[in-house]
Amino acid sequence: MSFKGVYVDNKPGEYKTDNDIKKIQLLCFDLTNYTVKSQLLLCSLGVFVFFILYGYLQELIFTLDGFRPYGWYLTLIQFGYYTVFGLIECRVKHIVRKISIGTYLLLALLTLGTMGFSNSSLGYLNYPTQVIFKCCKLIPVMVGSILIQGKKYRLLDFLAASLMCIGLILFTLADSMISPRFDFIGVVMISCALLCDAIIGNVQEKAMRQYKGTNTEVVLYSYSIGFLYLLLILLLTGDFVKGVSFCAKHPVEVYGYGLLFSLCGYLGIQIVLTLVQCCGAFVAATVTTCRKAVSIIISFMFFYKPFSFQYLWSGLLVILGIYLNIYSKQGNSKSDLREIWIKLKRCWSNQNRIQRQLMANV
Repeated sequence: MSFKGVYVDNKPGEYKTDNDIKKIQLLCFDLTNYTVKSQLLLCSLGVFVFFILYGYLQELIFTLDGFRPYGWYLTLIQFGYYTVFGLIECRVKHIVRKISIGTYLLLALLTLGTMGFSNSSLGYLNYPTQVIFKCCKLIPVMVGSILIQGKKYRLLDFLAASLMCIGLILFTLADSMISPRFDFIGVVMISCALLCDAIIGNVQEKAMRQYKGTNTEVVLYSYSIGFLYLLLILLLTGDFVKGVSFCAKHPVEVYGYGLLFSLCGYLGIQIVLTLVQCCGAFVAATVTTCRKAVSIIISFMFFYKPFSFQYLWSGLLVILGIYLNIYSKQGNSKSDLREIWIKLKRCWSNQNRIQRQLMANV
């Protein structure tokens, strides 16, 4: 039997007509006719590739001696590159603005807070600590979804987010004890970035659904208006002249690496927006949290830092939280919790049986 529409594999028996189908595009690839699971897999892969490179280049730039006070100037450079990239893409694709300017004024302010405070915090915190703080946005994202969009979450979603945050907090405590580079100013900065980041995903999702705006449009207007905000602020504070003077002595490290850093970030943002569009803000936050865990491992591999086994146990809590979040997408919360408890008991019994066998063989 033929039909005109796309089968939605995560809702058995439900079909969508062509008029109801929301166009999903990953960079230059059309994923509209792909299943939701395939869209999630491809978007997640893109997030990992581009944002791991993004994190590496970001930390590399901040290894430059004396760059610590110029995080906001780096943000200005980044916003400038994003504006150019977005303008080129809009011209090539003939994209016109659909979302209201008033919405973009708010999005630009939130974007500036997220990116600016995040970049600046690296002058006062280790990269893994900064990433750990950013991962704690999962619960604020859920709260924002409930308040802004009226969404309802399951018990396992709250449990998953709580486990992630507990693990990430333990990671931060370990880092504060063994790392010589831990400044409370950095904590304040990354907390402000966290607050903005928790709000922005829900505002983006609501605006894109209401006005049918494209990812490219959102990126162009958010970052171009944010660039004007930040340029005015830096000119008023005098930090613009200081930033230009310092970076003129290190053009390759700042502007060259900054170009690659911004390109990876721009492509990554496009993919995250696609992920938000097809899967929602909380799923996007979960995927980016997993990516941040990998970025932390890479940071330890390529940039010397002290290590503690508390990092490992904290990471396991985060992984458990991620698993519970994925598992919560099936069945009802009570049966999910009961099944998880049964599986844990089974694993514990198997472990005890193996230990008894080993003891018997000794």
